[in-house]
Amino acid sequence: MLDGLANWATDVIEKLGYTGVFLMIVLENVFPPIPSEAILPLAGFLSGEGKMWLPGVILAATLGAVVGALILYGIGALVGDTRLRWLVRRYGKWFSIRESDLDSANGWFDRHGGLAVMICRVVPIVRSLISIPAGLRRMPIPQFVLYTALGSLVWNCVLVLTGWWLGDNWEEVGTYVDYLEIPVILAVIGAAGWFIWKRKIEPRRNLSAKANAPR
Repeated sequence: MLDGLANWATDVIEKLGYTGVFLMIVLENVFPPIPSEAILPLAGFLSGEGKMWLPGVILAATLGAVVGALILYGIGALVGDTRLRWLVRRYGKWFSIRESDLDSANGWFDRHGGLAVMICRVVPIVRSLISIPAGLRRMPIPQFVLYTALGSLVWNCVLVLTGWWLGDNWEEVGTYVDYLEIPVILAVIGAAGWFIWKRKIEPRRNLSAKANAPR
């Protein structure tokens, strides 16, 4: 399926040029299985062949990233803090999530939201998802657009220029991006494991230790 999506995306870019880059990056942000590591290196390769203008490719990709991020921002804003708290109150116990956790997350995002958006835009897997908490917290749209554009510009430049540099071997970029995803996945698994330990396992161990302690 992923190979089919990648092939379809490359066909669109070859036929529509800058418009294809823009549309594919919009979709890639909203529907992450469409891989930017297939779209942007191809556009870089075509630039190296003289079929596209390199700055135009980067601009189209960055505009597409901002538009796609705004769609996810809108979804987050539509859900809103009230609905999210209702979900946490109703279902949070199944995931050991409390409203106090939501308050802590909101406070952290309010302090570091701009930097978080910009940094996450260059991190595989989470680069699109960061737009949702930004919408939930109603980050000012001009600020959100600025940080999204800056982070996306870095990501786009790296992939486009790598594709331009590799030439006929532009498809190898996907392999390198896959290597970058591994530490992110491990970090997410580690964070989830730590959270489960602190909320589920450690309290039970402490209760058991107290119950078995000599009186």
